[in-house]
Amino acid sequence: MKRIIFLLTVALMLCSLAACAGNTNSQTASSAASDTASSVTDTASDPTQAASAADSNTADAPKTDGVDVDLTTMSSTMVYSEVLNMQQAPEQYLGKTVKMKGPFNVSEMGGNRYFACLIKDATACCSTGIEFELAGNYSYPDDYPKKDTEITVIGTFTTYMEGNSKYLQLKNAQLV
Repeated sequence: MKRIIFLLTVALMLCSLAACAGNTNSQTASSAASDTASSVTDTASDPTQAASAADSNTADAPKTDGVDVDLTTMSSTMVYSEVLNMQQAPEQYLGKTVKMKGPFNVSEMGGNRYFACLIKDATACCSTGIEFELAGNYSYPDDYPKKDTEITVIGTFTTYMEGNSKYLQLKNAQLV
């Protein structure tokens, strides 16, 4: 019996590693940019569980200077987990002020330009992130950092639809 449990545990670990390495979600413009805003169609197998996890995590997240979810104060594992919760249960974060830190990314698809702050998991095998739209009138590339530059961005969490997919975005964002 112990041997079966051991083999099952090893098989599950291998499956989780393979899932990360072979991630080829179908994504449209803003998420294809660099896994910027992940499609919410990749939901958890139990959405109620994801929503309750998001509730408990955001309740524990430190609040600083009017920021509801400060990802800059968390460990890399917690940051990646929190962003995954945002993707799986975005309704729990709508209207909250989010602060995050990571490499700046920009991409262009279909005549649209998308800006994002990326988050990598602890092993750096997978990345995700959140698209942002700066408040005010900014011009790219003059008013933006160079690609892969470490940035800190603060904005209001929202979602939007593009085609049949829902994407995450920080609106009225500021680079700090």
